[in-house]
Amino acid sequence: MMRFENTCIESLALTLPDEILTSAEIEERLRPLYERLKLPVGRLELMTGIRERRVWPAGTRASDASALAGRAALQKSALSPTQVELFIHSAVSRDMLEPATASFAHRKIGLPGTAQIFDVSNACLGFLNALTVAAGLIESGQIRCALVVAGENGGPLLQQTLQTLLAQPLSRNEIKPYFANLTIGSGAVAAVVCHRSLVKGCAHRLLGGVARAATQHSELCQGDTHGADSLAMQTDSEQLLVAGVELAKQTWAEFTATNGWTGNSFDRFICHQVGSIHRRKLYETLGLDLAKDFSTFETLGNTGSVALPATLATAVQAGAVREGQRIGLLGIGSGLNCLMLALEW
Repeated sequence: MMRFENTCIESLALTLPDEILTSAEIEERLRPLYERLKLPVGRLELMTGIRERRVWPAGTRASDASALAGRAALQKSALSPTQVELFIHSAVSRDMLEPATASFAHRKIGLPGTAQIFDVSNACLGFLNALTVAAGLIESGQIRCALVVAGENGGPLLQQTLQTLLAQPLSRNEIKPYFANLTIGSGAVAAVVCHRSLVKGCAHRLLGGVARAATQHSELCQGDTHGADSLAMQTDSEQLLVAGVELAKQTWAEFTATNGWTGNSFDRFICHQVGSIHRRKLYETLGLDLAKDFSTFETLGNTGSVALPATLATAVQAGAVREGQRIGLLGIGSGLNCLMLALEW
């Protein structure tokens, strides 16, 4: 159990690409596949609840996206970039294997050379992991201010998937591992995280959390590079749903028991944005009120590590998260890993 007394999210910013790609447009591109396999048009949105997702312009790097969000978070912040002592890039997407993508984003944002920088990568859970790393350093007195960013670019994976589905004579069963790739979107998010003594006004305080792993399921979703400028990923979506919800159930039991909480202890829940089936199964299994959910998968798709914090930022902007409310952040990522955090907004 992680406990935090002095760590706050001082500012939170979301940056999205301008280009929108609908599920209908994706299915139109896959028309030859649909006709050959006699697939019903509209099944992508029907099965996931995802109407559209965003796409960065060709050539956008992960550091470009992260830098946009990082600058936006600093513009909203009362703190100066010179006060940032730690900078973490926490996305699945990265510019290259070496150096750390944080190096490029650090330069593009214009952060001081005195800031410690590195990447944290843990599939869709990376941003929440980075928050806890920053919080630990703040609580221990080693730093007072950090900037955590994530910039996800799902475009290359989506394009490679479309090419594969159209180029190979796949059967209905053989296309299943590629289906999750069609739900991927793009976006970027950033948070200024600091000691509560630096916050003016309402302090959005991180209370603590619980993490659990179920690495026996690490082969259910695997992605890797596919040539110089593209990605490949295959997912056993059905088994991933079953295993992921079970891991969430175990994590939730520890999360609530440790603190004496129940579902009624929270005003709002923000979970990782996969789709409508995942959301319904998760809330049913944990016994949570679906009315407390706030979702963005309908218009953003699954944006990896950006998905949960982007949804939190959207909920705040929409007035669905208000001052004084307790928020449950229910994160999960392939591997499998689960991290649940409590936030007092």
